[in-house]
Amino acid sequence: MVKLTKIYTRGGDKGDTSLGDGSRVRKYDLRVAAYGTLDEANSTVGLARLHAAKIADGGACDAMLARIQNDLFDLGADLCTPSTPNEDPKMVLRIVQAQVDRLEHEIDAMNATLQPLSSFVLPGGSATAAYLHLARTVVRRAEREITELVERETVNPLALIYANRLSDHLFVASRFVNAAESGDVLWSPGANRS
Repeated sequence: MVKLTKIYTRGGDKGDTSLGDGSRVRKYDLRVAAYGTLDEANSTVGLARLHAAKIADGGACDAMLARIQNDLFDLGADLCTPSTPNEDPKMVLRIVQAQVDRLEHEIDAMNATLQPLSSFVLPGGSATAAYLHLARTVVRRAEREITELVERETVNPLALIYANRLSDHLFVASRFVNAAESGDVLWSPGANRS
């Protein structure tokens, strides 16, 4: 259980921060950048939730997004704690296959209700969908950072898989809410060339 009694520590005043294992790194460290970007994505999902509750069947969408916000903290904790060869899985919070499976199940369930795409989708439509698209693009940035981190350090492979699946989930969720609200905004290739 996390208990915060004091918010500022002055420990980062010189540009360092502590990882989950207590080691110190620069605040621009790739690991810190990756979980910082996930924090940004989580905030954007929070904005989407403000609007999701107002749409038809918004409760189900909001519940999915609430689980995702919690998972994003799990993913941040996973990345914040460097892997060690003999770590005790009960002592370190890592993304697990069940979290990836849940995203896939939700993607499949939402996608089953949607018409196949005939063009690329432009970010927009409803406010909920626009925020979901924004969250998707932030997660894609985190995914790129995690990919680079994986090439340099040992990282839970499911961390990268979860991020990849989450960006897909947010895309399908944006289409799902647009189907209930204003419909997808489709790209018209070359529409403004003349």
